Amino acid sequence: MGIEFPLTAKTLFNYFPEINMKRLFLLFFSAVMVITVFPNSREGYYRFPSIHGDKIIFTAEGDLWTVGIAGGTAARLTTSHGTEARAFISPDGKTIAFSAQYEGPTEVYTMPVEGGVPVRKTFDGGNATVIGWTADGKIIYSTTLFSTLPNVQLCLLDPKTGSGSIVPLAQASGGEFDASGDTLYFTRLPFQGSHTKRYKGGTAQNIWRYVKGDKEAVPLTADYPGTSKDPMLWRGRVYFISDRDGTMNLWSMDKNGQNLKQETFNKGWDAKSAALDNGKIVYQCGADIHLYDIASKTDKVVPIYLSSDFDQEMTTWVKKPMEYLTSANISSDGEKVVLTARGQVFVAPASQGRFIEVTRKSGVRYRNARFMPDGKSLIIQSDESGEVEFWKYPSNGVGKGQQLTHDGKGFRFQGIPSPDGKMIAYTDKKYKLHIYDETNKKSEVIDSSQYGNFDNLSWSPDSKWLAYVSAAENTNSQIILYNFSTGKKTFLTDDRIDSYNPVWSPDGKWIYFL
Repeated sequence: MGIEFPLTAKTLFNYFPEINMKRLFLLFFSAVMVITVFPNSREGYYRFPSIHGDKIIFTAEGDLWTVGIAGGTAARLTTSHGTEARAFISPDGKTIAFSAQYEGPTEVYTMPVEGGVPVRKTFDGGNATVIGWTADGKIIYSTTLFSTLPNVQLCLLDPKTGSGSIVPLAQASGGEFDASGDTLYFTRLPFQGSHTKRYKGGTAQNIWRYVKGDKEAVPLTADYPGTSKDPMLWRGRVYFISDRDGTMNLWSMDKNGQNLKQETFNKGWDAKSAALDNGKIVYQCGADIHLYDIASKTDKVVPIYLSSDFDQEMTTWVKKPMEYLTSANISSDGEKVVLTARGQVFVAPASQGRFIEVTRKSGVRYRNARFMPDGKSLIIQSDESGEVEFWKYPSNGVGKGQQLTHDGKGFRFQGIPSPDGKMIAYTDKKYKLHIYDETNKKSEVIDSSQYGNFDNLSWSPDSKWLAYVSAAENTNSQIILYNFSTGKKTFLTDDRIDSYNPVWSPDGKWIYFL
């Protein structure tokens, strides 16, 4: 039968009278949603959200986008090849201030909230990062321009006149002024560069309060040695991000750092880049943007879709693959070289021969391919199992790979096979030196360090000794010998000078080093 178009609820009811009106409405609403949202839209990866009224600005694909707080298909505001990020809408809702790389360095730019030509506002060359706005319409941003140390400082910029001033705090990386402009709640220390969970080192971010005219700022989160950052003010309370429960979540406290309350309860994925307006907080969690309503205590994902060509997912012709080379190792006979590039492994002849594609699985990344001593197989790191493990592959590309290790709980570095091919030496990110024994299919830790990782692993020709470099307590490099027959370590050099790069003579009686 034929159905009349345009499609309406009345039309559907005429053709399907047995459908009750409630089901009909749900069917019609679902059809409209599918038609209006999904045909040309997909979900993306969203960062640096900010909010003003019913509008959210965020970064995706390196560009700025805007969407309503209810979600839907977002509108793209910028298209530059550089990254535009950390956008904040002015108090009057007319202007966006953001950081971008249009002319090389990251600087502060402004543009109309509906989109338009960006206007450069800073010329710092010091990674100018927008933090927000003051109540009277000045842009707050951080920069390294005025610091003689590797620290950031906050600055205020009047976008109308171009005049600016420095906030007299040496290590303030972010913050928010109260309505009067006299009190600043700020994050002390910039992000320390590592996404390590539950970091409690000396550069952990924390929240302070500074009142104009006071001699010193006052710490508000000194009770906790972990991270507390991104302070936001609302009705007498300070809202912020902290990992006090093991995951970065939203918390709140009074203006004196007391009466602490946990606001959100995410597990696993950390909350990032929070921003507040009129009692609503947006923040990144995983690939999504969350909206938290302070009054109702509700936290939900904003359903956002991008209408984009997703050009980063298109097939790309790599004209110069050597630019993507991550490792290269030569076979023992010098006839071949194994190359790792773009997460795949290839064997190339030194002169004439066949160019071999060893690994072919998509969705798997391979690292640090190296020939085994017989030249017939390769030792490769692969994340096919979900962890970075060692695998063995035929060097001629014929046959499947064989997983060797099954105990990957952290990142491991390149494996060095013994001359007899029975053992593999490798290190990990926890400063441990491992030996994998292919006979019993097990790994054993033979040394560990508190001062640095092991390096320059070098096997004796008879595979009975391993020479390697270790950091001493004074951080100088020492050469150590490990005897596999006795399990004992011998220090070949002392810690008074740096010694490294040990290489065995062919007869195994001498070690050359630098």
